[in-house]
Amino acid sequence: MVNTGEINGSSNLMDFLDEPFPDVGTYEDFHTIDWLREKSRDTDRHRKITSKSKESLWEFIKGLLDAWSGWVVMLFIGLLSGTLAGVIDLAVDWMTDLKEGICLNAFWYSHEQCCWTSSETTFEDRDKCPQWQKWSELMIDQSEGASAYILNYFLYSMWALLFAFLAVSLVRVFAPYACGSGIPEIKTILSGFIIRGYLGKWTLLVKTVTLVLVVSSGLSLGKEGPSVHVACCCGNLFSSLFSKYSRNEGKRREVLSAAAAVGVSVAFGAPIGGVLFSLEEVSYYFPLKTLWRSFFAALVAAFTLRSINPFGNSRLVLFYVEYHTPWYMAELFPFILLGVFGGLWGTLFIRCNIAWCRRRKTTKLGKYPVLEVIAVTAITALLAYPNPYTRRSTSELISELFNDCGALESSQLCDYINDPNMTRPVDDIPDRQAGPGVYTAMWQLALALIFKIIITIFTFGMKIPSGLFIPSIAVGAIAGRIVGVGVEQLAYHHHDWIIFRNWCRPGADCVTPGLYAMVGAAACLGGVTRMTVSLVVIMFELTGGLEYIVPLMAAAVTSKWVADAFGKEGIYEAHIHLNGYPFLDVKDEFTHRTLAMDVMRPRRGEPSLSVLTQDNMTVEDVETLIKDTDYNGFPVVVSRDSERLIGFAQRRELIIAIKNARQRQDGVVSNSIVYFTEDPPELPANSPHPLKLRRILNLSPFTVTDHTPMETVVDIFRKLGLRQCLVTRSGRLLGIITKKDVLRHMAQMANQDPESIMFN
Repeated sequence: MVNTGEINGSSNLMDFLDEPFPDVGTYEDFHTIDWLREKSRDTDRHRKITSKSKESLWEFIKGLLDAWSGWVVMLFIGLLSGTLAGVIDLAVDWMTDLKEGICLNAFWYSHEQCCWTSSETTFEDRDKCPQWQKWSELMIDQSEGASAYILNYFLYSMWALLFAFLAVSLVRVFAPYACGSGIPEIKTILSGFIIRGYLGKWTLLVKTVTLVLVVSSGLSLGKEGPSVHVACCCGNLFSSLFSKYSRNEGKRREVLSAAAAVGVSVAFGAPIGGVLFSLEEVSYYFPLKTLWRSFFAALVAAFTLRSINPFGNSRLVLFYVEYHTPWYMAELFPFILLGVFGGLWGTLFIRCNIAWCRRRKTTKLGKYPVLEVIAVTAITALLAYPNPYTRRSTSELISELFNDCGALESSQLCDYINDPNMTRPVDDIPDRQAGPGVYTAMWQLALALIFKIIITIFTFGMKIPSGLFIPSIAVGAIAGRIVGVGVEQLAYHHHDWIIFRNWCRPGADCVTPGLYAMVGAAACLGGVTRMTVSLVVIMFELTGGLEYIVPLMAAAVTSKWVADAFGKEGIYEAHIHLNGYPFLDVKDEFTHRTLAMDVMRPRRGEPSLSVLTQDNMTVEDVETLIKDTDYNGFPVVVSRDSERLIGFAQRRELIIAIKNARQRQDGVVSNSIVYFTEDPPELPANSPHPLKLRRILNLSPFTVTDHTPMETVVDIFRKLGLRQCLVTRSGRLLGIITKKDVLRHMAQMANQDPESIMFN
């Protein structure tokens, strides 16, 4: 037998893995990270930096830079996301108006900016100025009449089709991951799943450009969901500049959680709501320091957006409102009714949209994404133009629906019959009888409501960037405004009824229809997404309506209760399940009485578990095992007879380690013994050098016994973010349970198709 000391003395050949080399610790595409391992690696790294910082001043400075790198990344994310959001808002404003006309003085001015610079604009006709011309005025010198209407209608539709075609073409050719909302995938990535390229530079660039195009095209979608994706792309970009984050997938996800908060902060001008949105809706792991950093990043982003001032009103909020009337207890009943409507709309939308998306995936329809986008855009443009409430951008529509009717408002919604004897101040106008303009607006809004409900079902999920926040808010705001005007007129004509007598005297300003629009918007958004706390905060930050928190809370809670009665899944969870992502939702409850032995593999009748032994397999044996199987890793046991567990080795790291050993060691050949113990085994004198792979071995894999209840196993997978756990009995290995096994078992117990979980 050869002397083991002789082997150990030969230039430390077997211990080459004591020095780290590239790609060990990384993960393959469409695989799940090991949260415990990432946490352990970060702890080791931090311990090493702390011990080195005591050796010299330079090492101390390096330690300080490492500690501050997180805040620097947050600063960069906030600055870039805020800048991109401002540019997107300005570009959308200009391109939306481009469908209707052009500014002669400067073609890059939107309609509003063009008329700001004009000295010939009157207050009554504030939207009309000689510098801004509709396409019919420019081409045939007519602003009214059938020919002008038809030309404007045609060009409106052509611009919409052009924008949509450019968007879907750019997505299809350059960045297929730039389509959709992005939030279902972000949730899955934050839970520990790897989707390479989803947060890449090309995706960031293409999503930013195409987001402007699709919102400008007039399709029933918003930019808020995609803004979260854009911000997370910024987070991924900057985290790759610091090894602390680029080499640790767990730490990278802390940055991405903060970036998600930034996305909502810049999309709605709601920094606190953004942080709560990331905490409540998106993030899987959200430690306290991530909360602070999210807050800082959202602050920087909001400040950057405010500096750009894209709305031109020196405010951060998108739909600033100022109501002069308090709400009354009797109004809680219509508010709750709006909550019920929001819950029913959310349920209807989720079921119809998922059914349509499933049809798209399983039929030929999915093979023609460009044609689908063009068809939906054409239908949207043709049906939207005749109705003034669907022709304008959705953000403008929501803004008008939220507004209170003051003395200076010229909107059709404010066409009330004035009492000539009224001598009240401007900001305290009493309830008045609705004029013909209000009744016209009501049926136009009713048609707009039906149109938005139907077209949004077919729009969300197409191969273009598409957010759902703004269309949901629009549906709720339209329904809320209709209910608000109805309650207002009821109170005006029947102020002697017992419900109005105490708080709605004749000549009093007691019902605010804009408030109903705001409550309806919160209800519908809550029904679709199932948000509660963050939704209320976003809504009052969005509108500035701080004193109306109670109505917003009542509507949000009611819509969630109603929607949950028909199904627990929000739209994002439904799309995660539709796409088969391995997402273990913390909201799902597992109450079945099954055991680990019922779920583990191998089951009865299946081949035995593929394992590695600690010191009697050759390099060729290991390579053959890797080639013949597609498992992500292999348990290491003392021997096949004893099956006593030693540890767990990842497939990817075995491949990289053997490849590097063959390149860097002359003595490693196919019949070299691979060992995972501290000391090499005793070998004959003429044996090739053995290969030590102890460094890549996880010596403390998570284990459960075969009689552990699955309820406990599911909880362990959720709270520790495990990739897999091993099943043992008295230290002897019996089987393995992976995250995919858990998800499939949960699907099976819920009478769903377990094969719908497609990824590993």
